[in-house]
Amino acid sequence: MLDEQTFQKKCDAALEELRRRALPAADAHGFDVEGGSGKLEIIFEEPEPGKFVISPNAPVREIWVSALSTSFKLAWSESQDAFVLEKTGETLVQVIGRVISQFLGETVTL
Repeated sequence: MLDEQTFQKKCDAALEELRRRALPAADAHGFDVEGGSGKLEIIFEEPEPGKFVISPNAPVREIWVSALSTSFKLAWSESQDAFVLEKTGETLVQVIGRVISQFLGETVTL
């Protein structure tokens, strides 16, 4: 398991990369990306109001995503150099791209 300082550094970098990659998609597909207090929120007005929350859970060294009435828990993978959803092998960026696509009913690439 990562120590807390290393986790925080990798988490901050992962959230910043996600924000950077999500902003162009947000402009193209009409949703908002907001960050602050160490977390990201993806906010939708259409096709219906909704919010996805991406936040660190430092005690267990995971990034948790609340989206589509589901909680996704991603742990650090040394081999992929990314936070990964163990069940599917998807990285954080891939998970968020998939759930945004499901919510909007169209393919969204981050």
